Amino acid sequence: MKPAFHEIDPAPVRVAVRFDGQELLLPEGANLAASLLAAGIVSLRDTPVSGAPRAPFCMMGTCFDCLVQIDGVTRQACMTEVAEGMEITRPTREAADD
Repeated sequence: MKPAFHEIDPAPVRVAVRFDGQELLLPEGANLAASLLAAGIVSLRDTPVSGAPRAPFCMMGTCFDCLVQIDGVTRQACMTEVAEGMEITRPTREAADD
């Protein structure tokens, strides 16, 4: 199945990152949430209460639906640029409550 999201730049410089153990090549300096969507990663976390999957929603830092852990620190993917070597994971239930 082809991803529903597409990159604007057809030939960006790509860097290696890991998302939940899966190696991805994402455009360096691009918006992390948008890059994950374009790579076919839709669910970035689960809600603490119901466990429902959440995806980036507002893409401007107000809703917190795109929370991920980057190198062990909980951050908003939509407010983060892709950088070489990022270790990205879905946040733990406790980290999502912070």
